[in-house]
Amino acid sequence: MRRTTMLVVCTLAVALCAGSAFASTTPPADTLKVDYFANANTAGAPDGTVRITNPGTAAGNVCASIFVFDPYQELSECCSCLQTPDGLGTLSVNTDLTKNPLTGVTLTTGLIKIVSTVPVGGACPLPTVVNSTPAIRAWVTHIQNGTFAVTETGSSDATLSVSEVVRLQRECTAIALDGSGKGICTCGSGD
Repeated sequence: MRRTTMLVVCTLAVALCAGSAFASTTPPADTLKVDYFANANTAGAPDGTVRITNPGTAAGNVCASIFVFDPYQELSECCSCLQTPDGLGTLSVNTDLTKNPLTGVTLTTGLIKIVSTVPVGGACPLPTVVNSTPAIRAWVTHIQNGTFAVTETGSSDATLSVSEVVRLQRECTAIALDGSGKGICTCGSGD
C-alpha cells in the first residue's frame, strides 16, 4: 500500500512539473501580432495605416519584423523597423507595405504579421533570423468595402510557434536572396 501511495504521489508530481514546463514554453503576448488590410491601392479609397509602438516593457529598443502576405498565403514583402521605447512608428499600407511586391503584383488585400524581435548590433536587419521578444503593440486602419469607411482596431495576438518562425525566416531569406531588391517593405515615419 505504501509503495502504491508513493507511486501515485510521484506520478502526480511529474505531471505537475510537466504541466509547468509546458506552460512556460508558451510565447507571451505581444510577440506576434496579426491583422489584415483591404482596399489597398484601390482608386478612390484612402490609404490604410499601421501604427506600431514599443511600450518599454522590453527595457530598450526592439524591432518590429513585418511580413506582408497576399490572399494566397504567399509572402509579398518583409522588413524590420526599429521601435524605441514609447515611440510611435506609422506605416502606409500603400506606400510602405505593398509598393514593392516580390512578384510585381500590387496587392489590394492581404495579411500583416508583426513579430517583436531583438535588434542586432542596435539595428533591425531584414528578418531572415527571427529572435523574438515580447514588446510590440500595433493598430491598423481598415478600409471597408462600399463607401470606403475607415475603422481602426488593435492587432490580434497570436501564438508564435517554432514552425512559424522557421517559415517566416525561410521566406524572407528567399526574398533577400532572389528578389533583387523586390519584396522589401519600408518603415514609414516616426520612431
